[in-house]
Amino acid sequence: MSLYTMTRSSIRGMLHTLCRPEITGLHNVPKEGGFIVASNHLSFLDSIIVQALTPRDVAFFAKAEYFTTPGLKGKAMKTFFESVGSIPVQRGEQAASVAALDSLVEIVESGSGIGIYPEGTRSRDGKLYRGRTGVGWLALTTGVPVIPVGLIGTEKLQPAGAKGIRPTKFSIHYGEPLYFEQLGRKHPLPERRRATDRIVDAIAELSGQERVDSYNQLPPDAK
Repeated sequence: MSLYTMTRSSIRGMLHTLCRPEITGLHNVPKEGGFIVASNHLSFLDSIIVQALTPRDVAFFAKAEYFTTPGLKGKAMKTFFESVGSIPVQRGEQAASVAALDSLVEIVESGSGIGIYPEGTRSRDGKLYRGRTGVGWLALTTGVPVIPVGLIGTEKLQPAGAKGIRPTKFSIHYGEPLYFEQLGRKHPLPERRRATDRIVDAIAELSGQERVDSYNQLPPDAK
């Protein structure tokens, strides 16, 4: 049994025991082949939750600092994020972001699953923001099914300012797969925007969040 499988199984067991999550739509996750999970984003823990509860492996981005922090704490963080299949990315650098998207294409084309947050960053006010078009680019480049996911209540697990995790019930809803024509890496920008909007619309139906027609931004003091 791999470290990833053991870690995911352990986290899944803890979530079921401590949080009793409501889970719907697991049958929508493809049993084979590459796929994209596109989710809303409310909590630092969302990636770990999706990775633990999805029946197949899902790789998410994680801040590069989680892999490069020195000392014992840094080593522990690196080991944990590697064990759950996270991919380091340098936030805020365009070249690094493009390279990171390319790495996701490689994972999908190998037949595995990847996860992405169309909003780009966590929603601090619980609203659903306009999707950035990276998810549309991935969908049109690869042509694999996109599984929209709606998370509800995960922000209560670690409220703003709280240092620890507070076990509480939450919901995760997997929607029906969305299919897009595979247009390759170079495709019209309007097609990318339409694909992104369609994906975010599906997420909104699952999460029930209030919509905001602007991009979410990191707060000035975000690290």
